[in-house]
Amino acid sequence: MSDIVRAAVMVRPGKIEIQEFPFPELEDGALLLKVEMCGVCGTDKHTWRGETKQYAGTDAESDTPFPIIPGHEVIGIVAEINDRRKPRLDFNGERLRVGDRIALCPDVICGECYNCRHTFAYPRCEHLRGYGNAFTSAEPPHLFGGWAEYMVILPNAFVYKVPEGLPLRVAVMVELMAVSYNLDKMKEFFTLSGEGFGTADTVVIQGAGPMGICHVIKARMMGAGDIIVTDLSDYRLALARKFGADYALNVNDSTEQERIDFVRSLTHGRGADIVVECVGIAEVVLEGIEMLRKGGIYIEAGNFVETGEVALSPHRHLCAKNIRLIGMTNHPFTGYTPSMKMMQKTADIFPFAEFVTHEYPLAQTEAALLKSMEPDCMKVVIVP
Repeated sequence: MSDIVRAAVMVRPGKIEIQEFPFPELEDGALLLKVEMCGVCGTDKHTWRGETKQYAGTDAESDTPFPIIPGHEVIGIVAEINDRRKPRLDFNGERLRVGDRIALCPDVICGECYNCRHTFAYPRCEHLRGYGNAFTSAEPPHLFGGWAEYMVILPNAFVYKVPEGLPLRVAVMVELMAVSYNLDKMKEFFTLSGEGFGTADTVVIQGAGPMGICHVIKARMMGAGDIIVTDLSDYRLALARKFGADYALNVNDSTEQERIDFVRSLTHGRGADIVVECVGIAEVVLEGIEMLRKGGIYIEAGNFVETGEVALSPHRHLCAKNIRLIGMTNHPFTGYTPSMKMMQKTADIFPFAEFVTHEYPLAQTEAALLKSMEPDCMKVVIVP
């Protein structure tokens, strides 16, 4: 094993360098992960553009502490464990051993604040820190991002054994599939009085990127009726249809009002039951709300970082339509193992092999990031 580790470091917005770091020493309970594959996430694109504020207005508000090693959609092999004091377990209580393939939840919670003690699954921690976003590479042990040959996994970070037989290019989807638990949450709102996400409901997904596609998959798994996807890429819209969308609307070929009218035409003038924002641009929110029926639910998931403000009428957009506006930040750490199991169970239904469209070695990380912003790709991954 080499005494140095190579990593792609974002030294500032718009600038990536390949740097070398010393091989780390592990604290009690930590493990070393040999990274096999790490996705390029929408958050990484925001960071590249300088949109770095997360959890604004909360106790966990943060700005990216450059330089950082990005990357948090990580699958890898356990290379070393410091378990001299006690066994290191995965999230489900199974003992970890060198050679295990695992997935990482990037959210590191304190486990002690009010939110950690009173909420379950969604990380509302007052001291939340995230791999690939909140740890600077300037401080030892440096390796806190997936765009690297190895990562240090902290003792209180959640990891999950990857089931045998789940291909690497499918397992790397798991973090995004956990985000699609937004729709599982909407099932909790379902009542016979017509609220929430019921069987055969009409679902609109704004954005056909990787997160949008995962919501398409989950909506189809959960019994949605018509699924409508909007995007500016014909390539991505075609892939959305392969994964279960019924209708695909290119925003370059239609006006906002035409798209709203189309959704209403499918629903006898009522509007969609559920709309999920997966674009990450603030301006699309009002269009999505206009697509809703009275009493519908709008899920805001894409604007994970601060992207600006829009003018909203409390009367028109909220009260008059009696809508439910739900902000969903992040994803539940309980969603990883079930997501991997469901991907196994539905491997003959969804074309998961087409989800990862481009692989890049570590030396071409910047090219990978730039590629992920082009319209002719889906998930772009780094293979260190």
